[in-house]
Amino acid sequence: MVVALFRHGLTEENKRKAYLGWNDSPLCPESRESSSKCDYDGYFSSDLPRCISTANILFPNKELHLLSHLREMNFGKWEGKTYEDLKEVSLYQRWLSDPISYSPPEGESFLEFTRRVSIGWEKITEHILSQNFQRCAMITHGGVIRYLLSEFAPQHRDFWKWQVPHHQGYELVFEKEALRRRDRCTLLREVPLTAKGLG
Repeated sequence: MVVALFRHGLTEENKRKAYLGWNDSPLCPESRESSSKCDYDGYFSSDLPRCISTANILFPNKELHLLSHLREMNFGKWEGKTYEDLKEVSLYQRWLSDPISYSPPEGESFLEFTRRVSIGWEKITEHILSQNFQRCAMITHGGVIRYLLSEFAPQHRDFWKWQVPHHQGYELVFEKEALRRRDRCTLLREVPLTAKGLG
């Protein structure tokens, strides 16, 4: 069984290197030129507009199951701020050095974030197994994908070590029982996205 993970397209706030969690930002024009040759039995997406827009670009005319559980971490009062904006803030410096123990003001802790994503994963895998889907896709955010890869990729790698670019996805290939038991997948492969009209 295949679960594919796709990050939303590059946004204007991503270009600014601003923290973008529960706030939203429009996709850059170049993100609207991406396409995917892959086809799936089911499509699950974060309910934030940048993910819905990306899903409609990559997989037009497909029914989306929207889950707020697949949102990026909530950065609270740091939403829309950059490193330059925050570098003199002592709590921000503590969070950078220990993001498990500290959290953004009025935002989510790392534990709250990962618990929420885990609940979303459970909902999706229950749906996949009950519908006997062989292949499904999730359109979500960089932090969510990092967490899922740290939990389910064949080899353990720390959350912070994963690179999640906007121009490719990952497919996790599971044995059915491994998916049911929340075990790691047996195979991880990259899925490149192409520009429309190319390849």
